[in-house]
Order: sequence, then C-alpha cells, then structure tokens
Amino acid sequence: MSHTSSEIALSKAIEQLLVSRNTRQMQFARQFLRPGYIIRAAKQIHDCMGTIVIATGFPVCDTFETDGPVGALALYECLSALDKSVVLVCDNPLFQALQPHYRCAQIPLGIGKEQQIAGVVEQLAPQLIIAIERPGLTEDNTYRNMRGEDISHRCARFDDFITLAKCPTIAVGDGGNEIGMGNIAKHIASLDIIPSQTECDELIVADVSNWAAYALIAFLAIWQKKNLLAQIDVETLLRFLSSKGSVDGVTRKNHLTEDSLCFSAGVEIIKQITRLCEELRAAESIKI
Repeated sequence: MSHTSSEIALSKAIEQLLVSRNTRQMQFARQFLRPGYIIRAAKQIHDCMGTIVIATGFPVCDTFETDGPVGALALYECLSALDKSVVLVCDNPLFQALQPHYRCAQIPLGIGKEQQIAGVVEQLAPQLIIAIERPGLTEDNTYRNMRGEDISHRCARFDDFITLAKCPTIAVGDGGNEIGMGNIAKHIASLDIIPSQTECDELIVADVSNWAAYALIAFLAIWQKKNLLAQIDVETLLRFLSSKGSVDGVTRKNHLTEDSLCFSAGVEIIKQITRLCEELRAAESIKI
C-alpha cells in the first residue's frame, strides 16, 4: 500500500496534535522521531495477518492506571471488528480485571520468569506487538515511575516478551519511562524522568498514551472505509476500568480521568482527529 501525500500530511498533523498540550515535554521528544510514524505504525497493523498482541498496564500503588488500558481496549475492539486476531497481554491486577471480558494472556510479575514468558510467546506466536503505556527497563535494569520510584516488584518484564517474540514492535509513551523510549533515550536524558532503554521498531509519543490509539484507528478507518472513531466511547471505557479499581496515574485517585485530565479531553482529541480526517477526505475524496 502506497500512501498519498494527503495521508502523509494527515499523519504529521495528528502527530503534532497528540503533543499539543506538551504536559510532559513530548513536543521536545517528538523532534527526535522521523515524521510519519503514525501512518507507518498503522500500516503495520493493517498489513498484519497474524496475531496482534497489545500490551498495557502501568502499576500505580497496588492497582493500575487509566492511561494505557483505555487506548488498548479501544484498539482491541477496533481490530476485533476488522476480524484481526488480537490478544491483550498484561500482568495482575489488570489481567484479573480484563480477562473475563476480553481475550487476554497473563505474564508473571518479577524477575527470573523468562521460561514462563517464553511459554506465553510460544502459545500466542505474535506477528506484531503494540505496547501502550507499558513500563520499560531503565539503565540499571529496574522499572521506574514518573516520580523515580522503583516499581520493579509490581512489573512483569514485558521487555523479555518483546525479545523472545522477535516480531515487529510499535510502542506508545507519554513521559520517557515506557517501552520504546529507548529509541530516543539519549536525547531525553535531560527530562525529569529516568528513561527506559527498551527500544521498538516504531515509537509514538503523545501527551496521553491513550490518544495515540485513536490516531492509529483513524487510519484503519480510512483504509477500511468504516467510521471506527465514532464507535469509541471513552467515558464508558473509563467507567468500566474505574469499577475494576483503576486510578489516575498522576493524582492516584479513582476518577474518570487520564493523567489528571477529564475524560472529555480524550473525547475532544477524537473530535479533532476526525476533523483532520474529514479535511483531507474532502481533498482526496477519502471516505471514512
């Protein structure tokens, strides 16, 4: 599939939109990425004929944060509607929350679990991995949150899953300590974060990681000629996760917020992405 100049322009416009608030200096990080990463990542998803793994879940205290799972569930539902084989991979407590409702696979917490993780990789045989707001290993082989606290005991090593799977990887992050940020770790060392060293094939940055999922869905909608963005219900997804004990990653409270922003900010991002798509559809008669 070759991309039109309008589609490439759309990708760049959405990439800029995703970091427009610049809440955690992702505008700075973005300059170190080759433009067009949204459309390149979306194409990998579109072209994948095998199992797609979506990994998410960032531990906060004894539970999980809202940023990551909302986007992961939206993308999961989109790919399922497109008859893609998709599996959510996470650790507890997120796995226990999602497993009754979605096709999920669990990876164990802690170090020294390579054999169990290898078993999950062998069972799923993924052809593409998408990590959305998933903690990545730092230079000292630990996991750190935005406050610099060591959260290794609460994290499963999805980094090992990536290494064992040996398939293309897409990663989304909004701060610098997530899987994929190893691509630009040396450039973001000056930020107030202990950066992850884990790399990926295509890195996407956003002010809120969930929002990058909507950008990917936008291109799948264009190519499939389906109104997929309109089917995303951010509030309902947040209410579901809240009922399972989620918290905001910044405030650490069980609210319908993502990184301290009301869910309405995510709804507005979807509207803005939709508007950008409609503008370029008018230019090229692309139907969504």
